[in-house]
Parts: sequence; structure tokens; C-alpha cells
Amino acid sequence: MSLLSLAIGCGLAVLILTRIISNVTSKRRWRAEAAQQGCESAPTLGNMGFLGLKLILDYLKAAREERGSQQFVERMNEMGTGDNVHTVRVQVLGSEVLVTRDPENVKAIFATHASSFEIGANRVGCFKPLLGLGIFTQRGEPWRHSRALLRPQFSREQISDMDLEERHVDTLSATLKTGNDGWTDIVDLQPMFFKMTLELMTEFLYGHSPSQMSQRTDAPDREDFGYHFDAGKSYLATRLALGKWHWLVYSPTFSRHCERVHQYVDYFVRAKLLHRDKKPATNGKFVLLDELAKHTTNPLEIRDETLNVLSAGRDTTASLLSWIFYFLSRYPQIFNQLRAIVLAEIGTDASNIEFAKLRSCQYLQYCINEALRMTGIVPTMEREALEDVVLPHGGGPDGTKPVFLPKGQQVLISIYAMHQRHDIWGVDPEVFRPERWEDRKAGFEFIPFGGGPRKCVGRELALFDPFPNAADLAKNFH
Repeated sequence: MSLLSLAIGCGLAVLILTRIISNVTSKRRWRAEAAQQGCESAPTLGNMGFLGLKLILDYLKAAREERGSQQFVERMNEMGTGDNVHTVRVQVLGSEVLVTRDPENVKAIFATHASSFEIGANRVGCFKPLLGLGIFTQRGEPWRHSRALLRPQFSREQISDMDLEERHVDTLSATLKTGNDGWTDIVDLQPMFFKMTLELMTEFLYGHSPSQMSQRTDAPDREDFGYHFDAGKSYLATRLALGKWHWLVYSPTFSRHCERVHQYVDYFVRAKLLHRDKKPATNGKFVLLDELAKHTTNPLEIRDETLNVLSAGRDTTASLLSWIFYFLSRYPQIFNQLRAIVLAEIGTDASNIEFAKLRSCQYLQYCINEALRMTGIVPTMEREALEDVVLPHGGGPDGTKPVFLPKGQQVLISIYAMHQRHDIWGVDPEVFRPERWEDRKAGFEFIPFGGGPRKCVGRELALFDPFPNAADLAKNFH
């Protein structure tokens, strides 16, 4: 053996030994600190297979079957009597993740100890190939810059453009052909909602909807963009599930999807920056691209920020609309009540509809909240501890003791599971019952838009989107 080989071997041995000693020392310190603060360990989720691979494969299979959210509830309920276990430890791919559906823990993460938590460091790597570096993928100072850039653009005055929603709802309504009895045949509304929200959001972001651009010979194709955007996002879901091993999910196909999405957005960004000093040809309508171009000339930054907003706003809005009509079609008495209230309090004339009217229509808000609660449009949120911190619940046999989280600990908040707790929502959380919201002021047990510093900047836009004519749209289908 050469001296060089010996030196390298000794060096590696020292590094490994140092790492082992550091880990042992850290764990000893964590145990001592946890004991000092009265913390106990949360129960560990069992039957996960080698390195948690069985758990990941089961989850991915459930996600393909569109029941990934329900799996969280089932696995946590298996650990106790009924649903009395609300925080568990999960060992997966060499890392520990704390999963919680406890509102007190959520309050600590989003409010009382908000400065001690951030989105996971892996999110940037998971999402960057498609969405770039924007408000939903960045941490720290870069995120604060993105927030400062976008937040003023989502003021109520900026988003209250009824004409935008009205045009796209009218286009959708025109595709719902009715028979002699005044009703449609059975129709699948979900793809229609996804198409509508894609057009609505791209017009809000770039000033031109995909269908409008299809009339220009030099414009990118709408169908092509929608296909590649949806296909690219399907890769992101798998990458996020693998955490720090997200880089394993990469292929030429995924790369091609990302490239085509970027080409579409770059078309609008280049055109805007090329004529930045000219008055926008949007007749005074609010366009996010126009506003961002007033603050930055970096084309990559504009592309990334608008793609982040598109990703967050398009799918969630379409999903929420789909679920609401799903429930209304199965609860006709609720549909009839909602339609009568909307017609009486809001009407169908978009020119007379105001934002304040929408928010003051209580039963409409009850239906929206109930759909958000039941479905968990965003079923989970993840955070990472930036320093050693203590959560108030989850430790010990009965889950009432505090739990110690060392710096770097990953936390997964199961919003859907929290929205299904019988002790919070009553004996019938699986039933669509808008009346449960009467005289109810939601706290951290209901966080469809997150909370704390990273609370969704587009919350007002999401609740404003095209519900004014929901009753008019719904009256001719079943």
C-alpha cells in the first residue's frame, strides 16, 4: 500500500469517526435538553419497510389512486383508539420526519415560534427545474425579496376585476349545452375548470389568455403549454415525496416539459421587456407582468415569479371549483339553498357585483370553507426547524407532553387529517355540511391558506375567483 493510499484511508476514517462522534454528542445533548424541558418522544409510525421505502411506495400508489390524503388519516388512526394520536415520528430514507395534525403544534409553527421554522431546504431542489426560484420555492432573504415584489400586486383593488372572471365564466357556460328540458347531460366539469383557470390565470399574469394568443402565428400554443405544465407538475409531486433524494426523479422527458413551459412564458416576458417603456396594450387592466416589469428587468426573475403564482393559483382554484360542484350535485338541498341565496344577495349581473358583496354572502362562504375543509386542496405543508425548538403536544403515551425538535428536523403538517378530526369537527366530518360554519370562528385547526409570515399572498384572489356567477353556471347542469 502506498503512502498516498494510506493517507487517504486514514483521512476518510477520521472524517467518518468525527461524524459518528458528532452525531452521538448531538443526540446526547438533545436528550438532555428535551428532558430538561419536560419533553417526551412522539410515537413512531410502524410497518414502513427498509428505510421507509414501503411507506413511500404505499403513498405514491395511494396518490395515483387519488387517496394519498386519506392514507395519512388511516395510518395515524391505526396507532390509537379512534383518532387520539395526532403527532407521530416517521423514519424515511435515513431521515426522521415529524407528522402532526395538532392545531396547537400548528399554532406554534406558524405563530408563536414562526421565526424558528422555514420551508424545507429540499423544496428548492424539488421545484427549481420547472418553477425556478420564486416566492414558493425560496427561503430567507430571497423569499422576503419575492414577497415584497408580489404582495402589493395582490391588494384587493388590484384583483377585483369582475370583467376578467365574467368573460371566462361566460366562455365556460357556452360549452354547457342544454336539452329541451333545460338541463345538460352528465358532464365532467373538472377538465373544463382546469382549462378555464389556465386561461384566466395566464391572462391575469401575462395579459393574454392562451386562446387569444393562438390567433397569432408567432405565439406559443396553448394546448402544448397546458400539457407540458401539467406533466411537469406531476414530476414535482414525486420529487417532493422523496425529499432530499428528489434528484433521483429526473429524465429527458421531465427536462423537455420544463423547457417547453419556459419557452411559453419567455415569449411574453421578452415581448414586455422589449417594449417596457411603451404603454401596455391591455386597456388599463391589471396584468402582473406589467407590474413586475416596473420593478425588475431580470427576465428570469419575472418568469420564475409568474410561474410560481400560476402553479399555486391555477390548480387550486380549478380543484376547489370542481369539488364544490361535486358536492352541490350530491346535496341538492344545499344547492337549491345556495342558488336562492346567491340570486337574492348577489344576482347574476357581474357589473353590479362588488367584492364586499361576495364576502358578506355568508352561506356562500360556508360552502367554500366546507369544501376546503373536506378535501384539503393543499393536503400537507412542510417546515424545517431552523434551531432547536419545542412543540407543545405529541409526546408521551397520551400525546400531551411537549416534543423536542432539534435544528434541521423536518415537520409535515397534515392539513387534510386535521380537517377530519372528530373531536374538532363533530361526529360527521366526512359529510358536506356548510351549516357547521355558523357562529364558528376558525383558528389553527383550519389553515387552507397556511399561516404566519408565509401565509398565501393570493388568498383574496383565490376566494374572489369566479364564484359570482356560480348559481347561474350551475342552474343548467346535473
